[in-house]
Amino acid sequence: MRQGWLGVVVLVLAGAAQAAGFDARPAVPAPQLKAQDLAGTERTLADYRGKVVLLNFWASWCPPCLREMPSMERLRARMAGRPLVVVALDSAETPQEVNAYLSRMSLGFPVLLDPDGSNTKRWKVFVLPTSFLLDAEGRVRYVLTGPTEWDEGEALQVIESLLAELPPDAR
Repeated sequence: MRQGWLGVVVLVLAGAAQAAGFDARPAVPAPQLKAQDLAGTERTLADYRGKVVLLNFWASWCPPCLREMPSMERLRARMAGRPLVVVALDSAETPQEVNAYLSRMSLGFPVLLDPDGSNTKRWKVFVLPTSFLLDAEGRVRYVLTGPTEWDEGEALQVIESLLAELPPDAR
């Protein structure tokens, strides 16, 4: 583990011990996001315009991050055909570290790489996992610090509320 991330580890463990709730935000444009996927293709938020986006910052050494991954995959499968995209952005790890973890888990959503942590800093992520829910216009609407079960309860209600804001022909 990188020494500079020791503080993040402490915050992750502290965040995991707290009950996390969704923090509603005024609809403001999301910070810039530019990252490569595992195939080396550069991705930006513009790639997902017109869809509700669950953007999850995580790392393979983060136990709460790993516990919530299966629920994100179940959410993706449950929402197939609907205008929702789940995107996981790995924070400050090498592609080899990410691929080693992903070789043990089958995920159908995009995994982006942030090896230098620049996106993590730009988005002011201090605790892993941290997730952002963006509306179809690319605006941050909700933030969740800490893990959750994405395919049930409050998480699913918040996502459904964002999907309900789309025009009927877009849902």
